[in-house]
Amino acid sequence: MTIHASRRDVLKGGGALVVSFSLAGAVGETLAQGAKPLALTEVDSFLAIDAGGVVTLYSGKVDLGTGVATALPQMVADELDVPLNRVKLVQGDTALTPDQGSTWGSLSIQIGGMQLRNAAATAKAALLEEAAKRLGAKQDELKVVDGVVSAGNKRVSYGELVGGKSFALKLDHTKPAAGKDPKDYKLVGKPVPRVDIPDKVTGRFTYMQDFSVPGMLHGRVVRPPAIGATLESVDEASIKDVAGVVKVVREGNFLGVVAESEWGAIKAAEKLKASWSKSQTLPDAAKLWDEVRASKVVKDEVTSNVGNTAEAMGQAGVKMLKATYDFAIHTHGSIGPSCAVAEFKDGKLTSWSSSQATHNLRKQLATMFGMGADGVRCIYIEGSGCYGRNGHEDAAADAALLAKAVERPVRVQWSRADEHGWDPKGPPTLVDIRAAVDGDVVTAWESEFFIPQQTAGSFNVPLIAATLAGMPAGDDIAPGNIFQNSAIPYKFANVKTVCRRLATTPFRPSWIRTPGRMQNTYANECFIDELAAAANADPVEFRLKYLDPNDKRGIEVLNRAAALAKWDKRPSPKRDQRGDVVTGRGVAYCKYELARTYIAAVAEVEVKRSTGDIRVTKFYLAHDCGQIVNPDGLRNQLDGNVIQTISRTLIEELKYDRSAVTSLDWESYPILRFPQIPELVYDLIDRPSERPWGAGEPAAAVVPSAISNAVFDAIGVRLRSVPFRPDKVTAAMKGAA
Repeated sequence: MTIHASRRDVLKGGGALVVSFSLAGAVGETLAQGAKPLALTEVDSFLAIDAGGVVTLYSGKVDLGTGVATALPQMVADELDVPLNRVKLVQGDTALTPDQGSTWGSLSIQIGGMQLRNAAATAKAALLEEAAKRLGAKQDELKVVDGVVSAGNKRVSYGELVGGKSFALKLDHTKPAAGKDPKDYKLVGKPVPRVDIPDKVTGRFTYMQDFSVPGMLHGRVVRPPAIGATLESVDEASIKDVAGVVKVVREGNFLGVVAESEWGAIKAAEKLKASWSKSQTLPDAAKLWDEVRASKVVKDEVTSNVGNTAEAMGQAGVKMLKATYDFAIHTHGSIGPSCAVAEFKDGKLTSWSSSQATHNLRKQLATMFGMGADGVRCIYIEGSGCYGRNGHEDAAADAALLAKAVERPVRVQWSRADEHGWDPKGPPTLVDIRAAVDGDVVTAWESEFFIPQQTAGSFNVPLIAATLAGMPAGDDIAPGNIFQNSAIPYKFANVKTVCRRLATTPFRPSWIRTPGRMQNTYANECFIDELAAAANADPVEFRLKYLDPNDKRGIEVLNRAAALAKWDKRPSPKRDQRGDVVTGRGVAYCKYELARTYIAAVAEVEVKRSTGDIRVTKFYLAHDCGQIVNPDGLRNQLDGNVIQTISRTLIEELKYDRSAVTSLDWESYPILRFPQIPELVYDLIDRPSERPWGAGEPAAAVVPSAISNAVFDAIGVRLRSVPFRPDKVTAAMKGAA
């Protein structure tokens, strides 16, 4: 169960917060002063047990539709030995939940879950110590069932033990408390049904798009017709006939309307006449890659450097191979456009949104309005779609600016055109790779990744409303850690990988699912396949030849993917295929960030030669993320990873002219449809004794390269430009003829 608690709910009586084993400094005194513990070093920051034994978890990591609202309670319920239905979750509320970092990078279980597990283990140890005293027993004589501690025929519940005060216990996440032996888990590792699904499939779930507060008005932003355009004039009389208009809000180049109803706000925004300057700041879309290559480089970031590649490539008799890959600009394409509600009251701002980084958003809104961070509270409510930093934070800034202007709470619901046109984009990626081959041995590998810079120490994407209004916004560039997986897992004698960090990129960038790891793995795994083909070697065997022999988990996941797909061991491409529709299979491998989750995939495709259409018919995936908390939830994540990335690989591409985005709807920015979804087959490698790693992103990393390699196997031509549109396929076949 996920709950949205007010500070008042937490502070008021009734044993709502945990009891303390230390009467000195009891949390009640602190709460009376209006502050719940939030430090990462306090048990009370993470969990509470009331007098009835109900456990409340406070998680800074939030459920983006990823299932962690089930998995996190699973971990804690198992650690505490309480029923899962007696665990409640409060998430992403800056007044109540600790700042565990943004919900990104597949770290919700790996970091957030492990912190909660540590808090639960620490709390349980204290509970058992107190129970032993209360029952007059030794700790090794105690048993815990459903939150009740017993010794013989004597028993005491957690609720009776805690009695309404805080734990007042410290945490050290670098040296976590001894937890339950994995062999004793009753919930972890089991396919516990997701707690959110019943309400979602029956229409009872409250998404951010459904949320409201009393006295709420509705706002819409009138967007500039061009990026960088200046607002010259506004004719407020043009909407005098629209019923229910409360105010036209103009701040610099920010223009918005507030009305009593959402429909009134929509009509007012449509009819409001405004004059804007012309602006053409975007590059010619047909020359995007020339623009990227010509962009100013502010830093060459060397991500790996082994041996001497220049010397190896200069050796007499070596054969040089090279290729260039590009990956298109993508929008997040959230199914439900962004939405937020904001209210200024008594000089303080409350913002409800689907931000995956409420603690960061709090700081940005405080900066925007010149307030202290303690005057801003950001509360997470799950949105209908996320996939990274989309428009949620921008909708929150829109709502806040309008709410301040009218001194009432305001809801801003973005339109589809807002979402496609104004959310930050996954930036374009251009990659050059070359290798030296001496006989049947790869002696050197060099690569250059042309990617935008990342502002040091900041992952704050500037808020559109603040920028347009001339309010403090910053000019950070925050595409995310897109250098990751530029280095390769293969042990060639000489390797040098360099990220050429660019000063600019055409659109305001942000992270979108598997940022950098997907694009970089795509190039690397396509090129390793090209090397295998040049050596007339089986693609799986070629990879195994160069993987670190000490990395047993990497070798295992690649072998298990091949076994799962009943891999046809032979070189690519497949020989002697006849007919218009031909088939192929391709493999790809990734060790995520070269540090955690292992993934290997095999894609099976059909290619229609006459049209260039590609259909992925089957997709096999072997996945090792260590300890699996919920295998059903993991499958949900893999489904989303694979299906969304097939869409991004085959179809999705931002369209724009010199002034603005032009792909403002699903017709101009199409995505994968249900009939195009392939059969998905998984091998989930569970390692209960290992720490859990993430699963929200890694599987997406191998999808584009597996498909590209499968297409090569089918038709004998390489696809080096995402998306793999039919016209690119037919052009590649003509070029190879």
